[in-house]
Amino acid sequence: MSRFSSLPATVRWGVPPAALLTCVGLLGWSWSLPQDVEPPKPRAGEVGYCEALDRALPDTLMGHRRDDPSPSSPFTAAWDSSGRTVLRCGVERPAYLNAYVEDNSLKGPEVNDVQWGMAPDGKGGYRFATTQRAVYVEVTVPGDAYRNYADPLSSLTDAIKASIPEGIPSRAA
Repeated sequence: MSRFSSLPATVRWGVPPAALLTCVGLLGWSWSLPQDVEPPKPRAGEVGYCEALDRALPDTLMGHRRDDPSPSSPFTAAWDSSGRTVLRCGVERPAYLNAYVEDNSLKGPEVNDVQWGMAPDGKGGYRFATTQRAVYVEVTVPGDAYRNYADPLSSLTDAIKASIPEGIPSRAA
């Protein structure tokens, strides 16, 4: 005779489903945790600009609260959205900007006097990178997070203009 047979039937039959539901809940919760974002490694002359940008960024982005990625860094910022909108400051020149050089056209929006290059991210969203600024700033916007894929850029441009002067990044080829 098992030691569990002395327990009431409601306990014997109720504990396994409750344990299973708890495990499923914990698994779902762990999947919803923010993904780690590898901070870029800006050059020495870019660090001050990125730190200033980090301080100037909004706490909310179109109603989504700021929830910075792990590990914490002044070179990355993120906001909860459907997926996460992620900003990285001091990135290497994104390869998708090279297409603009080759065909002498810019296929990205200009938002509040900040010019952006853009490319699909392969997951239904877009990547945007500043051009004509002293440091490259890249923003990844997940698909279906906003009514218009470029909407969050307008909430970021004031901080970018206040923190990063116009110019050509030192790493530009």
